[in-house]
Formats: sequence, structure tokens, C-alpha cells
Amino acid sequence: MFATIKQIFNPKNRDLLKRILFTLAALFVFKIGTAIIVPGVNANTSGMKFLEIMDAMSGGAFANASIFALGVSPYITASIVIQLLCADIVPYLSELKKQGGVGRKKLDQITRIVGIGLAFLQGYLYSYAYIGNGNAMDYMLYSLILTAGTALVMWIADQITAKGIGNGMSLIIMAGIISVLPNMFKNLWVELFAKGFLGIAIFVAFVLVFIGIIVGVIYVESAERRIPIQYANKSTSTLGKQSYIPFKLNSAGVIPVIFASALMSIPQILASVFKKEGFTLFAQKYLSYTNGTGLILYVILILTFAYLYTFMQLKPSEMSENLNKNGGYIPGIRPGKDTTEYVKTVLKRITIVGSVFLTTLAILPIVFDKVSNLTTSITLSGTGLLIVVGVALETYKQIESQLVSRTYTKGRKGRRR
Repeated sequence: MFATIKQIFNPKNRDLLKRILFTLAALFVFKIGTAIIVPGVNANTSGMKFLEIMDAMSGGAFANASIFALGVSPYITASIVIQLLCADIVPYLSELKKQGGVGRKKLDQITRIVGIGLAFLQGYLYSYAYIGNGNAMDYMLYSLILTAGTALVMWIADQITAKGIGNGMSLIIMAGIISVLPNMFKNLWVELFAKGFLGIAIFVAFVLVFIGIIVGVIYVESAERRIPIQYANKSTSTLGKQSYIPFKLNSAGVIPVIFASALMSIPQILASVFKKEGFTLFAQKYLSYTNGTGLILYVILILTFAYLYTFMQLKPSEMSENLNKNGGYIPGIRPGKDTTEYVKTVLKRITIVGSVFLTTLAILPIVFDKVSNLTTSITLSGTGLLIVVGVALETYKQIESQLVSRTYTKGRKGRRR
């Protein structure tokens, strides 16, 4: 790692350093935006704990009623919906997905349009919680400001992807989560230091558990199930190394948690909009994941979406077909239907472990809030750490691959001379 950092600051890699600095500058602009409060709004999100994941992803912007309150959440929701519709539900979208680069570009444009539409809809619904007793123009103005904020965040993310390093959307989410950690640890220290030696011991234990979660996330994110692949008329010695298909233990990432949280938040949002006492009590008692039935439903949704999203992303039938077209096969497994069933079995087994791990991370802050008497700003957000670690690992790999490619290109030029 230190060797990689040293290479980044090498004058020969000045263009890479510029891309990294551009990325940091863009993230700084995003952080400034999270501190700009919408004029005339007095944030009141004390009863909206069901949206704490969105608040964490936006760097605290949601709780502060910032212009970036929605962040990239509408785009993420739109991308999930479009991917679901691409699974032979809407023929036009399914055809676009099969058209390669041109189709993906059109799908991305459709996703952005849907994302802007969702931003306006979410902004209008959340305006009832932010503004309270306002008129139609107040709600409309606030929703337009939030929609514009989401559009600006999406543009910043695009600039990071094009001119910086890493995936812009992912880095903005990671930056939002990281930005709230220093304040969380400061509040924790202030609260526990007043309790003397016992409080300091609890603080140390909290930090150790926090580090343990990070280590566990890194281990699971790096874990792979590798299925060996052999190609006709090519031996392992001819290829130089064994070919394989890598399957991550948690192939779905954090998407199931985001989607489950979005569904769980719908009854709470509707309750805050319509203000019907009976429905509000029902939503708080049975549909909030801070209570027993709501928590069970939350877990079921995460497990279900983990399976669905994994098999949507990694289609065993398509893998088997592509292997067959390229003359590849799994040693000991017949091509065709047997290969498809084998890949399905492997995915089912590893998804059990990955989805249980993901569910544990998701319910960790809920359990922590129940057993601790700390303020609500202090929590063990396993889902947030999963996002941070995953994005950090991918960005580091991208930087490392660019350094390797530069070294390889320079080496080839030297040999030609």
C-alpha cells in the first residue's frame, strides 16, 4: 500500500495525481452542499429514524434539511427499478440491455430521467415532514429545490467518473458516510468521558468493535468462490495459469438493504403526509423495523432481495451459454443444463452466507440502539461500513491497475527503443 502511495506522488504519474486531486475537490464541493440549508425550512426529523440509512448516505444532509438531502438515493432506486424491469418484464428495456454499449447508454439516460422524477416525488412527500403546516406552493418549492440538488449531485458524480478516479456515485455515498464519523466519535467521547474510567473502557470497547466490523467486512468483501474453467484445445500450461469464474460471497452488495429500507419507509412517509392517527399508530407499531414485527419483515425483505438481486446480476443460464459459445466448460460438469444447475447451486450456497452477513450488518445499529443508552447520533452502522469498505477497495484496485498499466506501457516503450 505504501509503495502504491509513493508511486502516485511520482512525477511520472502526475496525470493520475491530478485525477485524485480532482476527485477530492469534487467531494469537498459535495460536502459544502450538504451544509447549505434550504431557506425557510426548520428540519424536524426526530420521528423519522426509519430514514437513518438515507441520512448516513447523504452525510447528514437529510437530517439538516440540506439542498443535497436526497443525495443520489433517487438514482440508486431508479437503477434498481430499471434493472428489475430489464429482466424480461419490459421488452423494450430488455432489448436495450442486449445491445451492448449503445443500449447501456440509453438505459443510463432512462435511469437518470426516472431518478429525477423519483427525486421530485420523494422531495414532495418529505416536504410534509420538513415544513409541517405549509401551503401547496411551499411543498412544491421545497421539492423543486431537492430535485435540483439531486441533479447537481448526479452531475458532480459524473464529473468524478469522467475526470477523476473511481465511480462517482459510489464515492459520493462513501464520502457522505465518512464525513459523519469524526463527529460521532467526538460525541461518543464527550458522553462517555463524563462517566469516568467505566466510560473510557466503554469507549475503547466501542472502538475495538468498530474495527472488528471493518475487518469482518474486508474479509467478506474479499472472499470469493472460484469455479475453475477449462477451454477446448487449451491446457492449463498453455494458458500459463488456471482460468476461473469468481463469485463474491456477497454479490448483491448493499443494494438489498437500500431497497428493503425504501419499502419499509413508505408506510411511515404516508403516515407523516396524511396524518391519520389510526394508520400512524399501525405503521409505528407493526411496520417500523425498530419493533418486533417490523424487524422480522425487514430481515425477510433483505434476504429476499439478496437472492433476487444476485440471480438478476449473475444469470446462470447466460453464463452457461457464454461458456459454451467460447468453447469453455467446468471440469467434470457437462455443458448446457448441467452447467446451469451447477452454477445455480454454487450461487445459492454462497448467497446464504452472504445474505446472513448482510442482514447482520443491517440490524446491528437497531440492536445497538436497543441495548445502549447513548444518543441517537452514535451508532454502529454496519451497512455504512460495508459501503465504505467496498468502495474503498474498488477505488484502490482501480488506482493500482492504472499504475500497473502505466509501468507496463513504459516498459514496452523502453524495450522498443
